[in-house]
Amino acid sequence: MKRCDWVSGGSELELEYHDREWGVPVYDDRILFEFITLEGAQAGLSWRTILNKRAHYRQVFENFDPGAVAGFGPDRVETLLQDPGIVRNRLKVESTVSNAKCFLDLQAERGSFSEYLWDFVDGRPIVNRWTAMKQVPASTELSDAISKDLKRRGFRFVGTTIVYAYLQAVGVVNDHLVSCFRHGELSGQS
Repeated sequence: MKRCDWVSGGSELELEYHDREWGVPVYDDRILFEFITLEGAQAGLSWRTILNKRAHYRQVFENFDPGAVAGFGPDRVETLLQDPGIVRNRLKVESTVSNAKCFLDLQAERGSFSEYLWDFVDGRPIVNRWTAMKQVPASTELSDAISKDLKRRGFRFVGTTIVYAYLQAVGVVNDHLVSCFRHGELSGQS
């Protein structure tokens, strides 16, 4: 079975993530909050590191319930900073809490974060037709626009490169290589 080059030689966890999650359109706000948190946590690290910590992240961040995370106070943040099961970076942990508050504000304004996000692409995933990983951009005008708007709304760890990785993860953009079995499945061409 042919997969995207980035997962070549990956662990079982990485293969499962690629085969079942990466690039699948997500409309569930809890999952969208999970991925915006995990993509921010990944900054400067490998995705493998984050995948290996993901189950623990779910546990300590209340299964990524933005309402619960928004209520985390300084004591909870300090406890998290001592937990080796997550990335113990103060700015990243604090941004998860502040991003949860921004996430709730955006939900209140738009009805859902999903509605907000998918409006950028008129509700339909962008299907790219890359044949090699070197063609896949690190950012685009779309990720620039979303990053700028999220920052304006107070979100942190949402630079354009992080946002582009987020868009790939939650299926707003299908960046599976055309040779990958998932490209056709996700673009309706299988």
